[in-house]
Amino acid sequence: MDQCVMVERELEKVLHKFSGYGQLCERGLEELIDYTGGLKHEILQSHGQDAELSGTLSLVLTTCCQRIKDTVQKLASDHKDIHSSVSQVGKAIDKNFDSDISSVGIDGCWQADSQRLLNEVMVEHFFRQEMLDVAEELCQESGRSVDPSQKEPFVELNRILEALKVRVLRPALEWAVFNREMLIAQNSSLEFKLHRVYFISLLMGGTTNQQETLQCAKTFQPFAQNHQKDIQVLTGSLVYPRQGIENSPSVHLLDANQWADICDFFTRDACALLGLSVESPLSASFSAGCVSLPALINVKAVIEQRECAGVWNQKDELPIEVDLGKKVLVSLPVCLPHSSSGNSR
Repeated sequence: MDQCVMVERELEKVLHKFSGYGQLCERGLEELIDYTGGLKHEILQSHGQDAELSGTLSLVLTTCCQRIKDTVQKLASDHKDIHSSVSQVGKAIDKNFDSDISSVGIDGCWQADSQRLLNEVMVEHFFRQEMLDVAEELCQESGRSVDPSQKEPFVELNRILEALKVRVLRPALEWAVFNREMLIAQNSSLEFKLHRVYFISLLMGGTTNQQETLQCAKTFQPFAQNHQKDIQVLTGSLVYPRQGIENSPSVHLLDANQWADICDFFTRDACALLGLSVESPLSASFSAGCVSLPALINVKAVIEQRECAGVWNQKDELPIEVDLGKKVLVSLPVCLPHSSSGNSR
């Protein structure tokens, strides 16, 4: 963690300089444009289009050219200074991180079956990110056929999530209604939450959406048993359409984070319904490596210094406990080595 902090400090310096340079560059060029534009206007006003180049005019133009040259040189010098700062970030990375991690690897770990599983995890990750072309190219190069049934759920989920991000609820509602029985079986309240967000969006329209809001309120009936209190609050807000929901005691319904929350809720429940982890297994594996690798490198160095090479010779366990956290563990693919509950050993 200390190493990351050191690198972040150098990176913050670069970002600060870059931001300052951008502002300086923009301000300097704008001043230069205004100066030369004003000078051109004065010359045309005073001397006309075909004025002879007098001594005074020549001196004015020479001063203008010198000012342009000085500005350009100053910007170039500041830009060169940024390059120096960027190189410092690279030096900080080299100083604080070990680029050679082969010492913690195990020869022969990646057998043919392991490579196949890794390819599957990568393909699934690209499907999740809606990078279908990349996933299909990977399948083709690895000699693996693409099963249309494998990518269709990801295509649909990405389409719905993109709609939710622009506050379009219909695709998500249609999906939830179609999968209602399975969602109920896993005790999901996704459909109710989607209707709730839609109801609140209609409330924000005031009296204009009054009839449609009343119709939407009827959709809460199937959820009354599990969400009675929440439904009472929602329907109670129907008495404030004229004064506006934002000026009523129900203003708390207009939570700025509700759209981000509904995206997260949909992702979680949809993945659970499809038997998928919320986070990509590839991302989870990468996170696990970031957590465990520094500790393993340190342990390996200690083992080598004390000439205890035989301590760490098992392929399915580590010489220390590495706490990966619950979020990572529930997302790890089955191809990872044996892990105990809460820790990887």
